[in-house]
Amino acid sequence: MTVLRVGLTGGIGSGKTRVAALFEALGTPVIDTDRLSRETLAPGQPLLERIFREFGSGLRRADGGLDRAALRQRIFADPTLRARLEAITHPAIGEAMEQRIAALPESAAYVVLVIPLLLEAGWQDRVDRILVVDCPEEVQVQRVMGRDRVDADAAWTMVRSQAARQARLRAADDRIDNSRPDRLAALERRVRELDRIYRAAARRVAGATR
Repeated sequence: MTVLRVGLTGGIGSGKTRVAALFEALGTPVIDTDRLSRETLAPGQPLLERIFREFGSGLRRADGGLDRAALRQRIFADPTLRARLEAITHPAIGEAMEQRIAALPESAAYVVLVIPLLLEAGWQDRVDRILVVDCPEEVQVQRVMGRDRVDADAAWTMVRSQAARQARLRAADDRIDNSRPDRLAALERRVRELDRIYRAAARRVAGATR
């Protein structure tokens, strides 16, 4: 089955989760690599045990799960550790993503793949279109501070550890501005517009492969 792949990305705190939920509300299948990461690193999974061996058993919670907050703090502070973690997890997440895509129903015109680190992972060739959820970095920082209850320095470290905002925008085929005062209504309008665009593009792809 040929299905149009839309890679949804954006910086931390940009609003990817809300946008993905709006696409889901329109009946579009959404595959979130953050969810896949949680599944591949669930208690009892071999990959989780490797993480403990590589990064220390101190990351193991009492229930056997991964202390994600502690791991996040460590990797955001040390790019080398982050690269090591991604080298372990990205192949497994990519394989799980492909399995989910292969299992989509034939009625699916397109799929939204939520990939926060799309550029950083070099996964541009895994998608047909790149959709960037964008807002100023100062807005990202404020949202991260409120969401994760961290100070400004920690939030800026998280924002700056990812691909630069301008790099994402240069890579984008489509963009959603998530900084407007009326942003919820604006998001809904833009998602509906993009849904029409992607369905039309999917029909062209399907016609070209017959």
